[in-house]
Amino acid sequence: MTDCVPSPPLPPPTPAAVYLVQGLLGLSRLAVFTFLKDNLGLAPATVALVTSSGYAPWMIKPVYGFLSDAVPLFGYRRRSYLAICGLLGAAAWTGMGLCADSAHAVVLLLVLGSASTACADVVADSVVVQLVRRPGSTMSTAGSLQSLCWASASAGGIASAYFRRAWLPRCGAVGSLVGDYGPRIVFLLTAAFPLLVTGAALAIPEERVRAPGVMAGAGAGAGSSAPGSRSPSPQAALLWGIGRQPSIFLPAIFVFVWQATPTADTAMLFFETNKLGFTPDVLGEIRLVGALASLAGVGVYNFLLKKTPLRKILLWTSLAGVALGLTQLMLVTGFNRTLGLSDELFALADTALLTVLGQVAFMPLLVLAARICPEGVEATLFATLMSILNSGMFVGNALGSGLTAWLGVTGDNFDRLALLVTLCTLSSLLPLPLLRLLPEEVDRERPEGGEGGPEERKES
Repeated sequence: MTDCVPSPPLPPPTPAAVYLVQGLLGLSRLAVFTFLKDNLGLAPATVALVTSSGYAPWMIKPVYGFLSDAVPLFGYRRRSYLAICGLLGAAAWTGMGLCADSAHAVVLLLVLGSASTACADVVADSVVVQLVRRPGSTMSTAGSLQSLCWASASAGGIASAYFRRAWLPRCGAVGSLVGDYGPRIVFLLTAAFPLLVTGAALAIPEERVRAPGVMAGAGAGAGSSAPGSRSPSPQAALLWGIGRQPSIFLPAIFVFVWQATPTADTAMLFFETNKLGFTPDVLGEIRLVGALASLAGVGVYNFLLKKTPLRKILLWTSLAGVALGLTQLMLVTGFNRTLGLSDELFALADTALLTVLGQVAFMPLLVLAARICPEGVEATLFATLMSILNSGMFVGNALGSGLTAWLGVTGDNFDRLALLVTLCTLSSLLPLPLLRLLPEEVDRERPEGGEGGPEERKES
């Protein structure tokens, strides 16, 4: 391990470009919905099923991480994967624009596009993890890098929300781009964004791996060459051994439970459109405000809270989240109008506050995942943790859907919506006792030149 020759540090702009593209891809969301509903004439249930297929590739992120760590392509472990992901993403959206003519074709292309985005996300995260784990890296460094990435995603989301809404101002409504040119043109425009990932990949100063098909030894930088290389099988054994450590699997349990609490977001969206009569224009403004608030949340964390202990941030954001989450009851009951606040204004303000707080609470989870990843399996382990997080989100949405059905909240019956919102909001307190599962090392700075806590150094 001592004779590994590290490659030049990978620059933060590379993962930032990947996250920027993720935000820009939001331009296609309304186009996909319109295409399925109007062009293909699919029923609502089928539309939901088809669009949900795009989430499947995000559930197997460890596979991409394992391949990136263990199987270099064309002599590179990062550059080649990012370049291919960008090309596949562009091909998927081009296919949507030119030849998608059935639900099956749309599912295939959505899965391909989503897989390219998910794989690029894994590789970008591994770059961040490698930077975080360099000697002398601190929790502040980790927070800054994660903030850079998510600020880029928020900036892309803001750009796509504004572009979709304001590019043709004479229409004065969300989806004017889709309305004037059709969803296929939007798909072709979207196809240009993944090419930014390919361009960023070519700019990585990564050294070529001497022996294709093997992974550089632990501690090597991306693309390092090492006489003592590992093959995929020993790496899998190493990953299994690392994953069994309490310092790894206990935080993983916490991350899952933290994300697995039920939500009432879908029911609230039905309430806003069917009961309050929010137009697409209003919903577009809410989405734009949400994107701006997400960027603000990243800024709050980066400039004010990134040196604060993670457990303290998670505790207080949970408590504040319950208090702010319950304000949705004012909109459900109409109490906001008693205060002289219109439904639209209250929804905008409520979205802004909840999104800022949610982003502040989400950033520590990313920092936690990056800091507990040992060297040599950065991409694989971080991807595993992110898949656990995504699985928790899926479970939370499923629990929210089940709770919605159990309470009898439908598209035209909102009698028990207030109870649903209350139960979902209070459920976010359930993970708090699990905060003690987090190892104390996550709140400690690494010593200069060190590689982590005692357990991490022992494993390496």
